[in-house]
Amino acid sequence: MSADLAPTLSLLEKLVSFPTISDQTNINLIAFIASYLDSHDVRFHVFPDASGQKHGLIAQIGPDEAGGVILSGHTDVVPVTGQAWASNPFELVARDGKYFGRGTCDMKGFLALTLAAVPQMVAAPLCRPVQLAFSFDEEIGCLGSPPLLAELARHFPPAEVVIVGEPTEMNVVRGHKGGIGMVTRITGKAAHSSRPDLGVSAINHAAKAIAWHAAQMEKSRKKSAGDGFVPPYSTLQVGTITGGVALNTVPENCSFESDIRHLPGEKASDWIDPYRALLKAIERDMQVEHPEAHIELEITETVPAMIADPDGAATALARRLTGDNADRFVSYQTEAGHFQASGYDTVICGPGSIEQAHKPDEFITAAQLQRGQAFMQALTDTLCTRTIA
Repeated sequence: MSADLAPTLSLLEKLVSFPTISDQTNINLIAFIASYLDSHDVRFHVFPDASGQKHGLIAQIGPDEAGGVILSGHTDVVPVTGQAWASNPFELVARDGKYFGRGTCDMKGFLALTLAAVPQMVAAPLCRPVQLAFSFDEEIGCLGSPPLLAELARHFPPAEVVIVGEPTEMNVVRGHKGGIGMVTRITGKAAHSSRPDLGVSAINHAAKAIAWHAAQMEKSRKKSAGDGFVPPYSTLQVGTITGGVALNTVPENCSFESDIRHLPGEKASDWIDPYRALLKAIERDMQVEHPEAHIELEITETVPAMIADPDGAATALARRLTGDNADRFVSYQTEAGHFQASGYDTVICGPGSIEQAHKPDEFITAAQLQRGQAFMQALTDTLCTRTIA
């Protein structure tokens, strides 16, 4: 594959032009990709989410047999509202060897590299297939991963390796923390602040649940069992809180959102079950004063942690393609956790720096795109042999 970036940049320009923020549709972008794949006679399948407003896409190039490689990426991007951009976020702009636009780094750069490699993959005598897996709603809890995995299992033979192309500067990331999103809603009883004995303060009781988060993180910090992760322990934090109506009113309602990032080896239930038990105990205390007081817990997302076998096929292949033999782990979550939980040997490796993701004037460098092109060429060459790791 030539070091010429023109095909990749042409595709990246088009992908960036679609404002696929998670609260908007991505159907037009998926339609563009489908048309592009169709023009190269690539077998693909498009599937909707439950609302019909989002589409995912899977495709396969090469022989229809097990043991191939999945290239996984998400099509949604984070909002630009409130961010000060030097140029239109949905227009690819080149300045000083950098390409600016929402999603250039996270992760339309990887999608563009993958699509630009399609003609070479189609022309190559592949011994094992390449499967493309393009999802939706990754940025709001990897919600598109389960339906995508179901469609892969339904339409294509099982792959041996998954490479999730999140921005790692084309280094190999072998593990990430899991994620849990929760909303806690507490309902007490309103009263005048001069007679708090007649009410049940939702905020006072919420404080007990909020304090649990800090106490659990301190316990986790003291164990510090996550070598390679920064920080090397599971973390908990409360991100938003609302409650009350006035200074002189005992608050009837309080709700807050919290986030847990847990180490591999821990399950979501290891955190959710004790928290739910705490809330039940708080609710019982509230109901002594007011029988109708109650607490609701909503789990908005659970993303499994992942850690790849250092001697597995995914790690071996990614290291062979990149030359990166370091052990790298990240604290953010990706769709790699869902792939591994479904039995796939999975690593993370893609162009761009996570430091640019979600920020105004997001960019990817020409050097990173060139490294990505070399990666795609090396992968294509490798798949022309029977052994991929």
